[in-house]
Amino acid sequence: MHSRTYFEPDRLRQARQLAFMTKREVAESSGISPAAVGQYEAGIAAPRADTLKRLAVALDVPVEFFAPGRPLQRLETSETYFESLRATTTKQRHSATSFAEQIWELSYALETHVRFPHIVLPDSQGNPSVKRAAEDAARAVRDLWGLDSEPVGHLVSQLEAHGVIGCLAPRTPGGVARINAYSTLAFRRPVVVLTADRADDVLRHRFSAAHELGHLVLHGGSASGEPWLEREADAFAAEFLTPRVVLLDELPSRLDFAKLYRLSERWGVQVRMLIFRSQELGLISESTARRAYIRMSQSPQEPRPIRQYDGEVPSMLNSAFELASHRGVSVGTLADQLRWHPRRVRELLGQADDPRPALRIVT
Repeated sequence: MHSRTYFEPDRLRQARQLAFMTKREVAESSGISPAAVGQYEAGIAAPRADTLKRLAVALDVPVEFFAPGRPLQRLETSETYFESLRATTTKQRHSATSFAEQIWELSYALETHVRFPHIVLPDSQGNPSVKRAAEDAARAVRDLWGLDSEPVGHLVSQLEAHGVIGCLAPRTPGGVARINAYSTLAFRRPVVVLTADRADDVLRHRFSAAHELGHLVLHGGSASGEPWLEREADAFAAEFLTPRVVLLDELPSRLDFAKLYRLSERWGVQVRMLIFRSQELGLISESTARRAYIRMSQSPQEPRPIRQYDGEVPSMLNSAFELASHRGVSVGTLADQLRWHPRRVRELLGQADDPRPALRIVT
């Protein structure tokens, strides 16, 4: 099995990055030299059958994972919009791009069994040198999705209903879940990855999702990493979640925390964001906004949002699987198609890695 016919070098790179390992760490775990790992990954040489088995054990993938012949699209970090680029390491970004690659692979496999929603986004990516204002783009998406000027109830569901693949990254020490959120347009479908850490605060989580939607709408063709891209995505998110035309009527003209908390519940955004919007719209002064932030920092716990904003968790992939299961598709079917362990399929579908049925006690 030393022929390259049986080995795809980029699969080794993907598995290594997903395992959050360096080439040296893979070499140490598999008992081969770092130089050999580098040669395998670069496609200069191919591992023998016994070496491939050791690599599979070290990286916790089936031996068949390394075989060529199925869809694989490498995602570069320059094609990925990270919400907090400076707060991430190179290792984390590489792990994140490999995770997104597998999300796309899973969606591709599911689309061979189930029709996904059509992609419905404004056609604003034709000429990257001409950018629509972030607020105009946000209003265009609201109009296109029929949201009018009402609060967005379940934002993640809106993304998925309009063809965007959403996924919640699993909690892994130091890995993908340490990144706030990220997105890419590099695949056949836009992909947005949200993280469990942000989902603990549903209002921040919603803003992250809207921020990534801003990247998808505004920044096709723009390399990631520029601060102005993040500012534009923030401006898009603010207008998308809290339209200016409505806020001008609803925001108090003086600092009124009781009303701000009520508006926070109505719109599903943080009070701090409403303070920022109040200053941005000229309803309060910079000094008043500064005093408000100080007061918030002294009492940082905001009231829990109303129940309508709970559950902002991606579900399209799992829903597609449930639909496909009616046609005989199982986790095992997808695992064979993708050449993954079944638990990996369950993990990316957002299912618990425990095949036993859950006992529910009704009280």
